[in-house]
Order: sequence, then structure tokens, then C-alpha cells
Amino acid sequence: MKHASPLLAALTAERAALQKFVALLEREQVMLVENHTDQLLELSEQKSQDALELNKLAEARRALLKQHLPQLTVEAIRAWLETHSREGLAVWQEVLSLAERAQLLNNANGAVIQMQLRHNQQTLAVLSNAVNKANLYGPDGQPSFSPGSGRSLGSG
Repeated sequence: MKHASPLLAALTAERAALQKFVALLEREQVMLVENHTDQLLELSEQKSQDALELNKLAEARRALLKQHLPQLTVEAIRAWLETHSREGLAVWQEVLSLAERAQLLNNANGAVIQMQLRHNQQTLAVLSNAVNKANLYGPDGQPSFSPGSGRSLGSG
């Protein structure tokens, strides 16, 4: 139908953007798992840009749907598309599936980041503690031992 054509175009654009975003999240996951953190900064900038683009496309789709539907529930959209655009319905179902996949990937990636962050914090705490215990020299370069700490350097 004629009024479904702009909506079909909007859904198709959103589907393409979601496919691109899912691929980006999958690349991010590989980088995280393989510890290629040097590449993550560039990827995070692209991720932010893609997320903004996805928001714009979703808003455009919502605006088009509001012209035909009082409430934008998944069920209402599905029912309207069944009646007015079978092709749009197929694309809408792909959009929903891709959005769910993106959310799962993003959550998993966030969990990996949190795990790596905890590991880095624990490693830093261990190293910091070791440095404090092994503080053999003061800022002036002279040995700094506390009395009664055991044997002195050079004693056998």
C-alpha cells in the first residue's frame, strides 16, 4: 500500500544499520576476548556514531508509525504491518531479531569489560602492594630500611 512505502524504506534502513551494528559488536567481542585492546578506542568511536544513527532511524520509524497507530507496541505494529505491508512485516521481524542480538552482544561485551577491569584492578593492587613492601630505597636514592626488619643488604 502507498502509505506503507515510506515505512518500508525506514524499516529497511533500520535493518541495514542494525546489521552493521551487530557486526561491529561481534568484532568488539573478538577484540575483547583476544585482548586486542589497542583497537577498541577506534571501534568505540564507531560504535557511538552507529548508535546515534540507529536512534535517528528508530525515531523516524516511530514517527511514521504514529501516523497510523495510537500505541506503538510490538503487537500493534505487527498487526498493522500484517494488514498493510507483508514485506514490511518481514523486515520488522528482522529488525526485532537484530535488536535483540545487538542487546545480547552488548551485554556480553560489557560483562567481559567488567571482568577485565576487575582483573586489572586486582593486578594493580598486587603490584602496588609489592612496590610498597619492596621500597628498599628512598627518594634520595639511599637505602631505607626500618629497624628490626631482619638482615641488611649484603649480609649473607
